[in-house]
Amino acid sequence: MSLLYHLNGELVERAQATVHVDDRGFRYGDAAFETCRAYGARVFEWNRHRDRLEATCETLGMAEAVPDDLESRVEATLSANELEEAYVRVSVSRGVQPGKLTPAAEVDPTVAVYVRPLCRGGVGGEPIWDGPATVETVETRRIPDAAVPVDAKTHNYLNGILARLELRESDADEAIMRDTDGFLAEGATSNVFFVDDGTLRTPATGTILPGITRERVVELAASVGIPVEMGRYEPAALRDADEAFCTNTTWELRPIARIDGKPVGRGDATAGDGDGTAGGGPITERLRAAYDELVERRCYD
Repeated sequence: MSLLYHLNGELVERAQATVHVDDRGFRYGDAAFETCRAYGARVFEWNRHRDRLEATCETLGMAEAVPDDLESRVEATLSANELEEAYVRVSVSRGVQPGKLTPAAEVDPTVAVYVRPLCRGGVGGEPIWDGPATVETVETRRIPDAAVPVDAKTHNYLNGILARLELRESDADEAIMRDTDGFLAEGATSNVFFVDDGTLRTPATGTILPGITRERVVELAASVGIPVEMGRYEPAALRDADEAFCTNTTWELRPIARIDGKPVGRGDATAGDGDGTAGGGPITERLRAAYDELVERRCYD
């Protein structure tokens, strides 16, 4: 389908939505972005996404780069494309500047909004993925906070790209990275949860990009009485878990069926016949249902 994108205040045809080769987002990855999801033409968790975008821009020394009317630009892009169910990406770069590493003090940002259609979510909706995920632990380590702030969501995604390149010879859906000490960190484009003896566990902030969906899942778990623990875990803890799943904005909660070739789950802890192929145990499914219900209330009711 022919799509319209929103670039620097104007709706333009996708093919004409281009940036200058001197744009610092292109040259250096000197830009921030957020991936959002629209349900029923409403962007879910918009305030949290905008807050994180502003925080990243502040980290990059361009706090003023996020325009005040950004939400209106997103709404206009959805409306122009007649989309109610959509993937939405918002990017803010430092803009076109002379080709030297030190950025100029003045910022004329490049601001882009682009969209693509997705399926309906919420209660009665369907996931965008074909089935539970297969994941593999890779050698690429998560860049430490002392090198690049882990909570900054920038255009420089080489860390995740290198992790995904390790999957070229496999059929895995996601690469699981460790921190520089060898502890479980995150997926290349997702956060990771696992269940052990009824407790939901996830790596603590400090070595991961804290996802918006991750944050919401932790809150939902607390609201339905599921114990939550955040800490530092050996990769073996994930491999030996009763249940496991990944989260991100587009996947929402995606059950993990296999980790490093091993089926997830022990006995009846895994949905289906217990061999791990169905993915999603009772706690995963309970949280998926709670997430769907929240989306339904917020965006469709």
